[in-house]
Amino acid sequence: MSKLHNLLLLLSSLIGYLSWGEDNHAFLFEAEWEVFSKLFSEPLAVMHPFILLPLLGQLLLIITLFQSTPSKRLTFISIGCLGLLFGIMTLIGLLTLKWTILLSTLPFWCIVGLIFRFYKKTK
Repeated sequence: MSKLHNLLLLLSSLIGYLSWGEDNHAFLFEAEWEVFSKLFSEPLAVMHPFILLPLLGQLLLIITLFQSTPSKRLTFISIGCLGLLFGIMTLIGLLTLKWTILLSTLPFWCIVGLIFRFYKKTK
């Protein structure tokens, strides 16, 4: 069951929606594609904590999917890394009243709640 939670968390981290300026918007999977394309050509352009930490969180989630029993520690570190970005996105959605941003973070936070509930029950 925990692998399913981690897979859902990984997938929900890809559907976050960003919007800035008048005509600029992207889902996180689109932004990540751009980051990976610049990683080798312009590595300094992607060296920012709000880029690297969520990517680290996703990488750790991928690692847990290949473990026979997903590591609780890696799962929580992943939630922390991704939670920084999704927390800022939630705050931006609330402050600017951009419902598309706010609603795109809800699946992530719901799955985080399920994971905490799952680990609390198995304690």
